[in-house]
Amino acid sequence: MNRRPTLLAALALTATAALTLSACGSDDDSPSKDSDAIAGADTGGKKSASPSASASASAERPKIQLPSDVTYKFEWPKTGDKDKDAVLSDSEQRIKAIDMAIAEQDPLHEAYRFYTEGTAAAGTEKWITEFVDHNARTTGVTRFYDANVTVNKDGTAALVYCEDQGKAYNKFLKTGKVDVTPVSKNSYVIYAATLRKNENGVWVTERLTSQRGSVKCQP
Repeated sequence: MNRRPTLLAALALTATAALTLSACGSDDDSPSKDSDAIAGADTGGKKSASPSASASASAERPKIQLPSDVTYKFEWPKTGDKDKDAVLSDSEQRIKAIDMAIAEQDPLHEAYRFYTEGTAAAGTEKWITEFVDHNARTTGVTRFYDANVTVNKDGTAALVYCEDQGKAYNKFLKTGKVDVTPVSKNSYVIYAATLRKNENGVWVTERLTSQRGSVKCQP
């Protein structure tokens, strides 16, 4: 198992899609990718800057810095719609900001709080805390794909997307050991997010759910 602390309880996250959280454990000292998920990140090591979002301007986005062995493949093509591209851009930055919070072992990191509110922020804090409690981080490549965005006239939006964790693993901070595990159906996660455009023009995630082993996301 990789990427997810086994002690994670089901996160109290809600969303418009009727998705359920699933979990599967390993030993108590090992984070598990089969537990409930939001995103993964790294701690320590060489850091490199990640470009800030540009699709939705106005507010000054937090600068994202991650260890060099935490990388992504965002297969989210430009839609040509300004609002939809802004939703995707700010969601990408949210994912990276959560990773940075784990990298810096800070459950209240201002970067992810810039992009989340409500139950999404509360659930994210709990999830980051589990990584801190286990003294673990992630390493490897995470792929995001099959994004579907709907923007409403009332300033809200819905985003559904897939995550491939097959090449992302847990790394334990004390020993430096990487828990490399085989790819399974539980390496694939589907997410549903509800967002709202705030007064600064930022698309903030308010609600988020995930379902591991989604048939839609499996190759």
